[in-house]
Formats: sequence, C-alpha cells, structure tokens
Amino acid sequence: MNAPFSTPIAVETAALLARVGVPAKAFHGGDRAVRSPITGEVIGEVHDQSAADADAAIRAARAAFLAWRKVPAPRRGELVRLLGEELRAAKADLGMLVTLEAGKTISEGLGEVQEMIDICDYAVGLSRQIFGLTVATERADHRMMETWHPLGVVGVISAFNFPVAVWSWNAALALVCGDAVVWKPSEKTPLTALAVQALFDKAAAKFADAPAGLSSVLIGDRAVGEALVASREVALVSATGSTAMGRAVGPVLAARFARALLELGGNNAAIVAPTADLDLTLRGVAFAAMGTAGQRCTTLRRLFVHESVYDGFVERLKRAYASVSVGDPRKAENLVGPLIDKASFEGMQRALDDARAAGGKVVGGERVEAAGEGWYVRPALVEMTAQSDVVRRETFAPILYVMRYRDLDEAVALNNDVPQGLSSSIFTNDMREAERFISATGSDCGIANVNIGPSGAEIGGAFGGEKETGGGREAGSDSWRAYMRRATNTLNYGTTLPLAQGVKFEI
Repeated sequence: MNAPFSTPIAVETAALLARVGVPAKAFHGGDRAVRSPITGEVIGEVHDQSAADADAAIRAARAAFLAWRKVPAPRRGELVRLLGEELRAAKADLGMLVTLEAGKTISEGLGEVQEMIDICDYAVGLSRQIFGLTVATERADHRMMETWHPLGVVGVISAFNFPVAVWSWNAALALVCGDAVVWKPSEKTPLTALAVQALFDKAAAKFADAPAGLSSVLIGDRAVGEALVASREVALVSATGSTAMGRAVGPVLAARFARALLELGGNNAAIVAPTADLDLTLRGVAFAAMGTAGQRCTTLRRLFVHESVYDGFVERLKRAYASVSVGDPRKAENLVGPLIDKASFEGMQRALDDARAAGGKVVGGERVEAAGEGWYVRPALVEMTAQSDVVRRETFAPILYVMRYRDLDEAVALNNDVPQGLSSSIFTNDMREAERFISATGSDCGIANVNIGPSGAEIGGAFGGEKETGGGREAGSDSWRAYMRRATNTLNYGTTLPLAQGVKFEI
C-alpha cells in the first residue's frame, strides 16, 4: 500500500471495502482523490469514467432492460430480496463507510443502511402488488382497463449527504418495476457507491439469471452526469442535488421528452405554537436543525416561535446549541460531525455575515478545532426580526434562523414565503391549528408534519416537494408509478362495433 493510504482512516476504509467485495484496483491509483471529511485525509483514488464509458453502460443497461422486462414482477422481487439480505449482512461495514466518506455519525450511517433495507422490503412486497384498474365502459360487450409496464433505463444522480439511501429508493422500485439502473454518485462519495454495487453483484450472483448491465455505477464528474441526462436511451432520470443542478437537468430532459424526477433544494420551517409541548419541541427542533451537521435536504432552517413562548423557548434552545457535542463522528458522544468540505464552511460563513448585515443576532457558527483537516463547526442559531433574503436562501449548513410570530395566518404565510417547498412542521396541541397546517390552506410543502420535525422521513410515504424542490416523489405510496408506463386497454368480446359517444360510421 503506498504512502497516501497508510493513515489509519485510509487503512480502515480499505479493509471495509475489501470485506464488502470491492477490488483494491477500483479505489487505488485512480485520478480522483477521495477525502474523508473526518480528517481531510485521502482514503481512496478512484478511476474517473468518460462520457464514452457512460454511453457503453447505458447501452448495456438497455440490453438488460429488454431481457429484465420479461421476468415476472414477483421474480424480480426475489432479486431485491437478495439485495436486502446482502445489505443486512454488511450493515455494520457499509454504515461505517458512510461515516468515513460522508462524515455522518455512527448512528446516522447505520440508519441510512437500514433505510436501504427497509425500501428493499417494501419493494419486495410491491412486486406482488403492481396492478391497474378495471374502468367502467359505456359500450356493451367491452372491457376497459389500465395496465402498467416496465419503463426502460433509469438514471440515478445522487448527492453526498445520502450517498447510498437515495440510490436504493430509486433502484429497489425500478428493479421490481422491470427497469435497469445506471447510477452516477456524487464525486465526493464514490467509495460507498462502489461498495453498494459490489453487494448488488453478490445478490445477482445468487439470483443466477439477472442480465449483465442491470445495475451499474459511473464514477466521474459533471460530464458523466450530462451524458446520462442527454442519452435518449435513458427513459427517466432521478436527480438529487441543488436547485441549480435541477435547472440544468430539467430542460435537457424536457427537450427529449424524458421523465424527470427532481429532488432539489429545501428551506424547511417549523412553527412553535402557544400550546406546544416545549420539551418535545426542543428535542424535535434540535435534531432537525443540527443532525447530519445541517446537511440534510430536510434540515430545519427556519423556526417561527409564537411571541408568548418565544423568550423562554429560545433561551432553552441556545443552551442546547451550546452544549451539543461536535467532533469525530466515530465517537458515540458526538452528535454533530464535520461539514463535507471547506467550501461548505465558507458558504456557511458568508450566510452568517449576510445575516449579521441584515440585523441578525448570531450564536455559534464558529469552527471547532479538531485533529486533521476536517471542517467542524458549531451549529449556529440566528435571531432575525424578519424573513430577509438570506433566510429565504437555502444554505446547506447548520444554520437555524429564528423569528417571532403573532398568529397562525402570519406563521403559515412565512412558512410558504420561500422558493422551496420540501418539508415543514408545526408543534401544537390545538387540533384546529394542526388540521389547518396540513390542509389546502396550510403548508405548501410536499411534507407537512405535526409534533415532529421536518427531518427524518420514513420510506412508506412518498418523499419529495413542490416549487423549486422539483416536484419529484420517491420511496413509498404510489411513487412506483414513475418507473413504469401506463397503457389503457379496451377489449371488445362481442360481435358488433359500437363507437364511443354514440358516433356512427356505417360502411
């Protein structure tokens, strides 16, 4: 092993990758260095692929799809069941890889892998429940129905903050729906993607007749992602990332009439009502705002507290912010790990400077000294007098803007007065307030919760948001329909040919 891989964290990473089945040549000697945000040290050197490599993978996926679509859906579910079993067996190793490469705490890393296992279980059940409707027809001796068929090649573009779970939300459903999957992970977290592909390969080997190219990983920069988006062989692209990324991806897909499943920005809010259980609220706000170092798309970024409880609650919240442990996420006592890189830290500092310029009072936000070159920061709480431009702009870091409100109408309007529309919540014991918040005149987000924070969604519900969040839906409910094409069928089992709407055409 050469010198850059002699550090303890690099040795640990290599051992984990070997145990899940990734060959050393896949993460040694490549042209892209992978650094752990825990120490800033290099833990791998992966080999970038080109646009031509992407085209080859897409062609292989298209050939795999043509074979896979013929396999009965419950049989396709068996492959996903085997994948879930591989994930269960490797949960500890893959969870630690998530921690080492993305900087999540041990609990969060394991939780992300559990989410993968859960969606596999969900998809296995779904494989026996893909069905359409029988539709009432106005014509005698006819039957009308809808059927659902595999769509094609599904491209998945994922972000660093959930380096493996987002792939599974898409892949588990796409596979049971009869599709092939090509995955372009974040340039910042390619090692976990290689690990997941190795586990998929183990499951496919046990399945025996999965076609080659059914699942593949493309390591590389923006050019690889652009090739995936531009290819006419890719029927659906599920892209998770910034709103700016979505603005680039969306028009390309629209121009070739492909499907887009976009999971973009989130500027999530919570309302603390006068009747809220403040002990429960404090715990809910703390995790939602500080968990994953503020690097979840569902992270709580705006908090509206009723003026009658504002002073006491915010004082308690400040104490929680001052006491939370920040440091190496491998240590159980630390609840907040590092930011992904220096650029993230600098973006956070710019936002805090803008908040101060707008009259905000900032507590926290300073860098925390740690071993190595990791970018650890104390979560920031910023009291604002109004929802200014900096508040309405998403900053992917642990910043919580706190504001007072007087009545529910004002709070709901503030909740909705941002370009993004992903997640939201209200803490209240007033039934009318709770019902209003989740009604058509309440939150305009794709997720609206009561007495839990906006962060930490389960896989059973459809995940996604409105407005600049992109409108996509992944995981549970009827999200599977995005990965299939619908056909409406009319069957005439009579001897006459009546036309709809009473039209006559006699020859």
